[in-house]
Amino acid sequence: MRHYHLPDTVRDAEAPLLRALPDGALMRRAAYGLARVCADELADRTGGVSGRRITLLVGSGDNGGDALFAGAYLRRRGVAVEAILLDPERVHDAGLAAFRRAGGRVVTAPGRPDLVIDGIVGISGRGALRPEAARLVEEIDAPVVAADTPSGVGVATGVVHGPAVTAAVTVAFGALKPVHALAPAQCGRVELIDIGLRPGPGELVSFEDADVAARWPVPGARDDKYTLGVVGVLAGSATYPGAAVLATGAAVRATSGMVRYAGTGREAVLAAWPEVVATDEPSDAGRVQAWAAGPGMGTDGAAADRLAAVLGRDLPTVLDADALTLLAEHPGLLADRTAPTVLTPHAGEFGRLAGPVGNDRVAAARELAASFGVTVLLKGHRTVIAAADGAAVVDTAGSSWAATPGSGDVLTGVVGALLASGLDPLDAAACAARVHSLAADRAADGAPTHAAAISAALPHVLAAILRD
Repeated sequence: MRHYHLPDTVRDAEAPLLRALPDGALMRRAAYGLARVCADELADRTGGVSGRRITLLVGSGDNGGDALFAGAYLRRRGVAVEAILLDPERVHDAGLAAFRRAGGRVVTAPGRPDLVIDGIVGISGRGALRPEAARLVEEIDAPVVAADTPSGVGVATGVVHGPAVTAAVTVAFGALKPVHALAPAQCGRVELIDIGLRPGPGELVSFEDADVAARWPVPGARDDKYTLGVVGVLAGSATYPGAAVLATGAAVRATSGMVRYAGTGREAVLAAWPEVVATDEPSDAGRVQAWAAGPGMGTDGAAADRLAAVLGRDLPTVLDADALTLLAEHPGLLADRTAPTVLTPHAGEFGRLAGPVGNDRVAAARELAASFGVTVLLKGHRTVIAAADGAAVVDTAGSSWAATPGSGDVLTGVVGALLASGLDPLDAAACAARVHSLAADRAADGAPTHAAAISAALPHVLAAILRD
């Protein structure tokens, strides 16, 4: 599991080290790590280090100091290093002195560097780049290595409000920050440098394959199809029979337990998945441990009655698509529930439930989760999962290949299967999101894909995760 820390948490973790270490030692650790990554990047891109050229974009404060000390280290390795001081009156004095002693040059205009170090602003930065910095970033035609975070991008939110750095590599000092998970296009590859910080649990986390493997239900010696969890699926209609097939099929592929289908797409489901136990109404579905409801089920009175019947059984339930539309119209559907509920909106569905998502996706998901007393899986290029108590997970495996019709139906089936196995709703949603994202990447393999292919890739992804 990876932990992402807010700026105040990072500063609190730095404080005891700053008291215990000699003055400037922590900055030199960060700068040495930055210089090492830059040297490796130069070698990879140009075939060498000595004789190459680097331009530093140096802002005021510690981030500029990191860049200047890194420039001094690189100069000693034979790199021609130039620094542009964006605020000469507020430059980091010790860093500038070290840079000049090493033979670095201060210039007022960029040359033709092989690499650029972004040392404009650090974790205290707010908003877009100022005009002069924006102009320089626009002018320089070279890969950028960002010191700690890319300048102009919200550290806590990953939001880009205007001109900002787009980095090829971001070198995180001591701890990952939310921007590293939420803004992959701006950060590029993220390299974490150990400088001795021990910040503890993060305000935001992401699951790795090992976290999924530790939680995914695997049959034991005494398990059977009932003990592994029975999931009920309420999905599909005469208009959207495919939604029933996709959601039910994903549940079948995600679990060794039983899948029961209840809805108007019975014939289509049984034609595709003969192992499913199917009926027309939730009241006739028999014993289940959890429900997955919503994809393509419709929003008329009959659909609303079926959804009310499912929610009234007070079992763990994941709601998607049409179920979210019905919930927006009838929020009282959740009033008497005590069992876990997971909502899986995309931005439009979120808007119907709570208004526009806004720039801070993590805060938006947390607010909706708290207001409804549920777990929210807010879909997107970086899917965010939030619990009512404020715990939050970001799916860093996500990519745009999952953005295809029916993909959400597949995800709903997987979440439902995991809820039926007894997983905590936050864990179920986070595990499902990661496996779904990896399945989309596998199905795409660099080209457009479709929901049925994503579903078909689920067992292959799970086999690799569980085997490794």
